Amino acid sequence: MMTLRMFAAPPKSIPMATMWYLTDLAEAKGKQELFTRQSPQRLKAMREHAMIESAISSNRIEGVEIDAKRVGTVIFGKPALRDRGEVEVAGYRDALKMVHEQGSRLKLTEETILRLHRLWRGEVRDAGQYKAKDVDIIETYAEGGSRVRFKPVPAKRTPAAMAELISLWDAALIERPVHPLIALAAFNLDFLCIHPFRDGNGRVSRLLLLLTCYHLGFEVGRYISLERLIEQNKERYYETLEHSSRGWHEGKHDPWLYINHLLNILKLAYREFEQRVGQVKAPRGEKTAMVFEAIGRLADPFSVAGLQGQCPGVGLDLIRKILKQQRGLGRVECTGMGPSAAWRKTGPWKEGSG
Repeated sequence: MMTLRMFAAPPKSIPMATMWYLTDLAEAKGKQELFTRQSPQRLKAMREHAMIESAISSNRIEGVEIDAKRVGTVIFGKPALRDRGEVEVAGYRDALKMVHEQGSRLKLTEETILRLHRLWRGEVRDAGQYKAKDVDIIETYAEGGSRVRFKPVPAKRTPAAMAELISLWDAALIERPVHPLIALAAFNLDFLCIHPFRDGNGRVSRLLLLLTCYHLGFEVGRYISLERLIEQNKERYYETLEHSSRGWHEGKHDPWLYINHLLNILKLAYREFEQRVGQVKAPRGEKTAMVFEAIGRLADPFSVAGLQGQCPGVGLDLIRKILKQQRGLGRVECTGMGPSAAWRKTGPWKEGSG
C-alpha cells in the first residue's frame, strides 16, 4: 500500500528523530535566503561543481563511470560521446539542468517523470516509457549467488499506480495531513517500490527528490550535490530502503527508517552549505578551494587519483601544485613515488590555513 496513502490522515505518532530532523531543516531553510545573497561568484562555482558531482555520483551509484579526464568536457561541453556511459552521464546532466532551471515551476506530473526518464536514457528504445514486463529487484552477492530483494508493482498495474502516486502527492500538499518533508520522503519511497521503469528508477528517483525539494522551497540541492551525499552513504541508503519497503504491498511496512535517512541527507547538505558559504574566508580561487575541501574530507592515506576523483573538473597539474605547496608548509607528507604514492595530513586540517 502506498506510504502516502498511510499518511492521508495525520499519523498517530511521529518518531522523535524525525521531529529533530524537521526542526533542524526548518532552521536551515530559514537561513537559506541569507546565505544565497552572499558571494555570487562562489555560489556560481558551487552550482557548477554540484552539477558535475550530481551527474557523476548518480550514475556511479548504478555502476556507470566515465574517464575522469573527460568529466568536464562531457558535463559542460558538446563533445562526441564515446560510449554508453558518457551518453548516460550527459543525459542525466540534461535532466538535471531542466530541474535546476525550472525548479518549482516544473509541475510534478506523469508527463514530467516520463520526460526526465527520456532525457537521461537518450535514444534507447524504452526511454520515457513505463516497463512492459515485470521486473524484480535482484541483489547479487560478491561471492556468487543472488536473491530477490523486492518485487515491485507488476507492469500491468504500473500506470494506475503512478497516477495514484501523483494524486496522493498533490493531495498531501493541499490538505497537509502530514509535514510536507515527510510527504516528500514517502513519495520517494513509493516511487522506488512501484519501480515504474525497466531501468533507471534510482536515477529518476534522485531527480524527483531534487524537484520535490524545490516545490517545498528547499534550495540546497542547487549548491550541494544530494546525489554525492547519497553515494557517500550508499550502504545506509540501500539498508533503509530494504527495511522500509518490506511489507509495502500489504501496507505493513515501516517507512520511518527511509524517511529519516532522506531527511538526514538534506540536513548534511545544509550543514555543508553553511560551512562553505557561511564562513568568511580569505579570497582563494574556487578550484583551489575545492581541492582544500576535498583533502579535508578524505581519510588518510589518500592518493592523487583519489583526490582528483573528489574534484571533478580540476586539472591534475593544479592538484599536484597544491600538494607540493602544502608539503613545503609541512601540512601534508608523501610516501612513495609515482601515481600510487600515498599522501597523509600531518595534523588537523583546516581549509584555507597555511
